[in-house]
Amino acid sequence: MARLAAVLLALASLAIAAPSLSARQAITSLTSAQISVFKPYSFYAAAGYCSPASTLAWNCGVNCAGANPAFHPVASGGDGDGTQFWFVGVDQTLGTVIVSHQGTDSSKILPLVTDADFFLGSLDPTLFPGVSSSIEVHSGFRNEQAKTAPQILAAVKSALSKFGVKKVTMVGHSLGAALALIDSVYLPLHITGVTFQTIVYGLPRVGNQAFADHASIGNTVTHINNKEDVVPILPGRFLGFHHPTGEVHIQDSGAWDSCPGEDNTSNLCTTGDVGNIFEGKTGDHAGPYDGVRMSC
Repeated sequence: MARLAAVLLALASLAIAAPSLSARQAITSLTSAQISVFKPYSFYAAAGYCSPASTLAWNCGVNCAGANPAFHPVASGGDGDGTQFWFVGVDQTLGTVIVSHQGTDSSKILPLVTDADFFLGSLDPTLFPGVSSSIEVHSGFRNEQAKTAPQILAAVKSALSKFGVKKVTMVGHSLGAALALIDSVYLPLHITGVTFQTIVYGLPRVGNQAFADHASIGNTVTHINNKEDVVPILPGRFLGFHHPTGEVHIQDSGAWDSCPGEDNTSNLCTTGDVGNIFEGKTGDHAGPYDGVRMSC
């Protein structure tokens, strides 16, 4: 906690109020039926915290066979230290390949999004051929995603070939959400003939405006934020970072509100509701997201 307090104090001088949207768009609440659609993906994101051995065997308790018994694992990896855990498989009930990345706890994600690697940088042209150098992402997130990109691509191709599904869904929480969002730009460059969607939780800002715009091209993005979670307002927009469209904000009341636009500053959406790090709560970061907490 002392380390976390020090990080928050160091960030205090950087907090700048976000500007208002030029035009306020309608914010709508999701129905209970719409909320329930996300639950299988919430469990897949939580399972990202489980060891590769357990996800490959699909025996990690409620997050695995307990929640999604129709899942067929294909590959997994990472050590949870130098490289985040990840797994790839197919949910035949949902008709999609699942790519899940491990997240990290709030005491570790805060330093990560603000350390020396928070600077924006271009994507590796070898991994991201044809992507403009104007599209920039958090250097730390970029470097982490690159560690597993070839393995994940090979596993996704194998899953698509073996099971014949035509959709790929990237999921993750916290750091895992950031890696999933970068995957959502990476994978479509190397795989054609399928649709892509990204469903993530507690997403920090990952890249610049050009990246936020690009992430939604050929890919449906949904990033779900819980109450006053501080992580989604970091790194700050004054540093050039920007969220993509697709935010769903869980209110203190339990309502799930769909926030149109990018970084909507309404007080019903995270950027407007949290405002600065002193209004944020690290305790909201792990959830619950419709009853699902992000841990193995």
